[in-house]
Amino acid sequence: MRVARSLIVVALLPLFAACQLFDGQRESASHVGQARMQGQLTAADGKLVFQPCQDQRQLVVNDTGGTSVLQEAATLADEQGKLFADVRGKVVGDRLDLTQLYRVERSGTACDDPNFKLLILRAAGHGPEWNVKVSGKGMVIEREGQPPLAVPYVEEQLGDGRFNLSSEANNQRIELWVAPQRCVDSSTGSVQHMSAELRIDGQVQRGCGYFGGSRND
Repeated sequence: MRVARSLIVVALLPLFAACQLFDGQRESASHVGQARMQGQLTAADGKLVFQPCQDQRQLVVNDTGGTSVLQEAATLADEQGKLFADVRGKVVGDRLDLTQLYRVERSGTACDDPNFKLLILRAAGHGPEWNVKVSGKGMVIEREGQPPLAVPYVEEQLGDGRFNLSSEANNQRIELWVAPQRCVDSSTGSVQHMSAELRIDGQVQRGCGYFGGSRND
């Protein structure tokens, strides 16, 4: 659902009363026959193998989308050569034709994240630390040295996959600008598929972001 900026009056509603502005179930024509999956990446015999979370299948990665996942994995791999990856692709036998890389990171617990399926978007940055979690109920902003701030929001589509989430709750002007662009977390080295910029009352902080499990694109 696209919401014009003029509908910012939604911020006057009770907290989290706004509708879910993202349509988490939408699927573009280019995604037909594909699935979004999370799991473990392992390098073996010059190939990259993907094992979905809670699944015993071993799928050889075929990077049909030109995502450079092999190079990203080689850069990030720990001593055991294992990584967590969030991807989209089509399973053909024991092969994964990978078309999109949402994120790749060093993590042994990401498969067990109970909040992933509830999130529409997560963005975070450093210096100082900040993170934003977006769901159908609203936007929760956490910043170093400040209590969490929960606000409703509206979305404005900007074209080319870019969008803006904004709120004027609590007498503050809050904006989260997001663009589809490879982004490397300056602290962890994880690679995410979007860049993010948080603006609160004119103060700008930059970081990376990725779609959660509630957004299917």
